[in-house]
Amino acid sequence: MVCECSSAWLMHKLLKRTAELDGCQIMPSACDLIIDDIEDMVSANDPTPNERQFARKNVVPRSRRRKQDQQTTEELQTDSVIPGTQKIWMRTWGCSHNSSDGEYMAGQLAASGYKMTDDPLQADVWLLNSCTVKNPAEDHFRNSIKKAQEQDKKVVVAGCVPQAQPRMDYLKGLSVIGVQQIDRVVEVVDEAVKGHSVRLLGQKKDNGRRLGGARLDLPKIRKNPLIEIISINTGCLNACTYCKTKHARGDLASYSVEELVERARQSFQEGVCEIWLTSEDTGAYGRDIGTDLPTLLWQLVEEIPEGAMLRLGMTNPPYILEHLEEMAKILSHPRVYAFLHVPVQSASDSVLMDMKREYCADDFAHVVDFLKDKVPGITIATDIICGFPGETEADFQETLDLVQKYRFPSLFINQFYPRPGTPAAKMEQVPANVKKQRTKELSALFHSYNPYDHKIGERQKVLVTEESFDAQYYVAHNKFYEQVLVPMNPEFKGKMIEVDIYETGKHYMKGRLVEDSPVITPSIAEPLQRGEVSGLTQDLKACGENGLHSPSLAPSPSLQKASSWGALDSENLKQLAVGFAILAIIVVFILEKIY
Repeated sequence: MVCECSSAWLMHKLLKRTAELDGCQIMPSACDLIIDDIEDMVSANDPTPNERQFARKNVVPRSRRRKQDQQTTEELQTDSVIPGTQKIWMRTWGCSHNSSDGEYMAGQLAASGYKMTDDPLQADVWLLNSCTVKNPAEDHFRNSIKKAQEQDKKVVVAGCVPQAQPRMDYLKGLSVIGVQQIDRVVEVVDEAVKGHSVRLLGQKKDNGRRLGGARLDLPKIRKNPLIEIISINTGCLNACTYCKTKHARGDLASYSVEELVERARQSFQEGVCEIWLTSEDTGAYGRDIGTDLPTLLWQLVEEIPEGAMLRLGMTNPPYILEHLEEMAKILSHPRVYAFLHVPVQSASDSVLMDMKREYCADDFAHVVDFLKDKVPGITIATDIICGFPGETEADFQETLDLVQKYRFPSLFINQFYPRPGTPAAKMEQVPANVKKQRTKELSALFHSYNPYDHKIGERQKVLVTEESFDAQYYVAHNKFYEQVLVPMNPEFKGKMIEVDIYETGKHYMKGRLVEDSPVITPSIAEPLQRGEVSGLTQDLKACGENGLHSPSLAPSPSLQKASSWGALDSENLKQLAVGFAILAIIVVFILEKIY
């Protein structure tokens, strides 16, 4: 500051001296008034410090008479709404990718001072994180907006619906957070609280390349402190004719291997014992950045503590076919669940072609047969759409035959819903009653067999991570990610235990603890408490605990590096200012001698 003001002062002196020589006058500079401590730069004609002090004592302020119509008192004008003090209720629909986005948004808001609440009635703001896969999910989302407005709540919307269709009538006037802008949720909520409407729907890019999304090291509140959901990429390489998610998530954009490994490492250090990898298509991971899924998985496996587990998310058949050998080895690893979600959607090649799925029924069968052979006991989950446009009775029968053949233990059955703006919505539709009947028939087939009856009497190692919906059991999973209900003993939570299976149902088994069996604690640190924010620096934790609003979150290492460069530029500017000051002194000295 001194250098910059000194330079300005010297330049003013130079101008003043030049003007005096030309017989002109120049107005005093602000620097003449504030620079009084650089004694070696004060000329002989300038008043001394004592003279200046004496002059100050003799200054008599003149009173200014107020106008009669001017108010004698002024009211303090303040904004009565202070962002960061409100309660926020968040609802998330859809896939695990959306759930992860919701956890990140909740974490940033809590770190910034907002209070997250489970009670929508107590909340000041409703943050609604939407899913666009099916009509019912969007209907629930739209109804929630209406309900919030009826209760005079502030509304902020996020997720795939507003990203894909931001101009929908029922979204008018609402603040919107795009799927790649979740790191700016605090800014959007701040403005919404003030009554402003903000929309952030842009894409994140680096040198023209689209990025996977917001940083992975942002604060988050895990719905389950024992489970970390990591999105490894966003978007996909397909162009399925029925899919609306593509309109929101776009083309494939992957995070780097290094970022993902670091995120997993941080999660384990916060007491996590199970990691879920998620995306719109995990099998396509890395194709945009010159790597692939097996490369990522092998590096992640090295970070998994004993007793902790890794679950791989959904992959489409085309992009897993070329990695089958490596995938079989990875899924056989003791710290990776032998589980894979591979959606087939239909067993009819004609329907698959209309869907633009880029594989045939035989490709899917090859994936399943290969993995079942190389990874005995593996669980294959799949999805089926009933009543896709143009689906005939013969087409549907092929799908029934496929389910009968493999008797999938986990099957997601979806009645087709035409989504606005998709090619399938313009195709000739199967009558609604036919779609409903086919959905019912396939559901009946699925419920006609019990996949776990033969497992009664087995002894299994299971990892306990959740609580059942009826709050009667803890939920654990065995090596094949099959659900095992165990007694609600608090000592079991977050532990790997050994149980004997004594009962089975359609979707579960029940196990009792084997006496004197070892109990493994996979967490390398104490898990966070429910609702606690992960990834916080000590400064941000203090802000949250004291209720302080902190919209600027801790930067990533790359941002910290950028900040250090900024500091270096500031130092250079100071040195430059000193140089100009010295130059100005020299010029003034030369002019004094000349004239």
